[in-house]
Amino acid sequence: MTLPALFSPLTIRGVTLKNRLAISPMCQYSAVDGVVQDWHFVHLGRFALGGAALVFVEATGVTPEGRISHGDVGLWNDAQEAALARVAAFLKAQGSVPGIQIAHAGRKASSHRPFEGVGPVTPDTQIGDEAPWRTVAPSAIPFAEGWPTPRELTLAEIAEVRLAFAASARRALRAGFDVVEVHAAHGYLLSEFLSPISNHRTDAYGGDFEGRIRLLLEIVEDVRAIWPDDKPLFVRLSAVDGTAGGWSLDDSVALAQRLKALGVDVIDSSSAGLTPSLETINKPGPGYQVPYAEAIRATGIATQAVGLIVTPELAESVIAEGKADLVALGRPALFDPNWPLHARRALDPEADPAEGWPIQAGYAVARMRAVVK
Repeated sequence: MTLPALFSPLTIRGVTLKNRLAISPMCQYSAVDGVVQDWHFVHLGRFALGGAALVFVEATGVTPEGRISHGDVGLWNDAQEAALARVAAFLKAQGSVPGIQIAHAGRKASSHRPFEGVGPVTPDTQIGDEAPWRTVAPSAIPFAEGWPTPRELTLAEIAEVRLAFAASARRALRAGFDVVEVHAAHGYLLSEFLSPISNHRTDAYGGDFEGRIRLLLEIVEDVRAIWPDDKPLFVRLSAVDGTAGGWSLDDSVALAQRLKALGVDVIDSSSAGLTPSLETINKPGPGYQVPYAEAIRATGIATQAVGLIVTPELAESVIAEGKADLVALGRPALFDPNWPLHARRALDPEADPAEGWPIQAGYAVARMRAVVK
């Protein structure tokens, strides 16, 4: 049988991925002072053992105030860098490429962990000594009813945000990561700057399309200058806001062309998050966000498709039909950390049953397969 397209290698700059399957950044809300714990080591390590080519650490705050919650991973100090280096080294040793997403949560920061509550932390709802902090945004507009009004960033503070992203990129490089992704999706800070719904500024960082994309372009230039030429740079975008009158797919297509010119290699194509609205989003279902990746890819930049890509057959069609270059798994990988290995078997039943498995397990799996068909 011909090698499934999903399991063909992909080389981006000087990094070769053994297949087209990535693990999306998935917040675990389990860090302590921004430092990854044993939970993160096992959580991320199992995806490398499960056969994914690229494994991303969760959205990683570039400042303490840039975290979504008190439990988020950060990368602004030496202790955080050292702990992440252990994770990156293990992923690499298992044949996966270690990636990290650097982020600032903007007006959606200072939130509860989703398994402990819903919405923003307040003095009345805080748990223990985890007090809320004042959030920031391009404009003083709250995320939704019941959320605090963020403070509008000054020009000097915008410059500090740029420095924070650059500093985290330097730390990620020292920690051994081979892919860095700038998070500009899901209604977090850089996404807030992009959208006319959340960005009402009248200075150089607001107003028209050029003003609203300025900060992201500057951060990408900063990170690309730090990130070696042989290592890929990804950007995650919400292809559409979800709210009428907001950021559109046409905007994403135009921005993707600008990002490619600055040295971005892959657009990670997601959607929504700027407001609670989903009115302009494709109806959720298997592969519902793939058309966004396909439209952006038509500009000539590589894309990573996400969004309920739940079966091997669907993932294979995305790659084989040229709709995206990579498929990222989130919830399906949580349900089955060995999803890539099981997908290979499903798409190529005649393949060596031990192929792709860690040496410590492959021989035993092959013996089981010989008995259990």
